[in-house]
Amino acid sequence: MDISELYRIFTEHPQVTTDSRDCPKGSIFFALKGESFNGNAFAAKALEQGCSYAVIDEKEFAVEGDNRYILTEDCLTTLQQLANYHRRKLGTKIIGITGTNGKTTTKELVATVLAEKYNVLYTLGNFNNHIGVPKTLLRLTAENDIAVIEMGANHPGEIKTLVNIVEPDYGIITNVGKAHLKGFGSFDGVIRTKGELYDYLREHNGKVFIHNDNEHLLKISSGLNLIKYGTTDSDELSVCGEFLSCDPFLNFRWRHGKAQWNEVRTHMIGSYNIYNMLAAACIGLYFDVTEEQICHALANYVPTNNRSELEVTANNELIIDAYNANPTSMEAALKNFREIKADHKMAIIGAMKELGEVSDEEHQKVADMLKALDIEQVWLVGDEFKSTDCPFRKFNNVEEVKQAIDENKPEGFCILIKGSNSTKLYELKTKL
Repeated sequence: MDISELYRIFTEHPQVTTDSRDCPKGSIFFALKGESFNGNAFAAKALEQGCSYAVIDEKEFAVEGDNRYILTEDCLTTLQQLANYHRRKLGTKIIGITGTNGKTTTKELVATVLAEKYNVLYTLGNFNNHIGVPKTLLRLTAENDIAVIEMGANHPGEIKTLVNIVEPDYGIITNVGKAHLKGFGSFDGVIRTKGELYDYLREHNGKVFIHNDNEHLLKISSGLNLIKYGTTDSDELSVCGEFLSCDPFLNFRWRHGKAQWNEVRTHMIGSYNIYNMLAAACIGLYFDVTEEQICHALANYVPTNNRSELEVTANNELIIDAYNANPTSMEAALKNFREIKADHKMAIIGAMKELGEVSDEEHQKVADMLKALDIEQVWLVGDEFKSTDCPFRKFNNVEEVKQAIDENKPEGFCILIKGSNSTKLYELKTKL
């Protein structure tokens, strides 16, 4: 079946699923494969559960005479092609977002700002890979004025694959940093891969919102239509911002060109979030959201995804940034924690993953940064910290941390919780 015929079926059944445990009535099931499962084996179950059609790529799983089975060469490719076909049919303006750090937060902030004026579709959670991106695109409807699509990668070429599905009209790379070095091979590999978004927009005359203070992004921005934001005042900037304070929430001001300053008191932890805020303001202005609406959106955004959160419990004040960790974001978090005023400080730091041969070196750097800070207690979690030279208490995993808390719960501390999602430090929220 060609894509145009499948699309006709999709217009009659405009909901897709890849999980046989979640089969809304009338939806289309795509039998994707993973390392330990074959979606084709669940096609019959998906139809029983309520799906109207099942797209499969292994003929033996089809029931002869049952036209609800749609046979294709590769289910993932077909899902991606259908998403791209749908995107082209609707012609919705799309902003593509990628970057080492801050892309999910920036996506949330941009969507929040644009929602002041428009009907916005945006990536839910962290659905930013080769499966999540097409599924997000297939949620587009004619009612959406604009879409904000997050794209992630941990290997070369992955952003190129995603932008060819999304075909964004606008783009932003939040930053480039040391993350997934095992997959990218080097920091230059990170820059090249993230830069694949720029490559697409350069070839298709798209527009780029760029952090003008970031030398790595400026180096790969030649030939692009640039709309600039930053904290170093310049006539080139559409939006200029200035950090005011962060104790504990970020307080900053921004202005359009040389206009009056707008001060915003946010609900986000971390001085580094000023760049995510300025990106959202810059994009909002470009799409004619008023300055008053932008300030309202930024001031009222409250993070709920284990990123830059503040949670006050009966015993402690928690700064939770436990969704992602790499050397760049870890340094930013620790620098910010240094500036926060508190009588008693504690840090629970989780390992950074996928750093390859530089893992030992980068974890030692984190330990060295922690030595230089005035923190009463430091707990390090994960095998990657075992060989570090430091006086801090070390744990193999989050379960050992929970046990330590049960035995002697810290009380009266401002506690930074920072680590890769796989370390599961977010589970400590209910314990502290």
